[in-house]
Amino acid sequence: MMTCKEMVELVTLYLEGALLPEDRARFELHMGLCHGCAAYIEQMRQTIYLAGRINEESIPDHVEIDLLNAFREWKSQR
Repeated sequence: MMTCKEMVELVTLYLEGALLPEDRARFELHMGLCHGCAAYIEQMRQTIYLAGRINEESIPDHVEIDLLNAFREWKSQR
């Protein structure tokens, strides 16, 4: 049985269709049993979909500045 931590570590490979068949089966079994992880996968799918629809021109200047500042602050804390 796959753990939640293992599932989170494999989510990118799963969404890219790059898991080996046996790992994919374990992953999907876990999702079927763990509502939290199933919700997490759906959130990741939605995030990828929405992020793909954003282009640089659609971001207001003040939002871009706020985001850049937030990333700089986060990076300085590492």
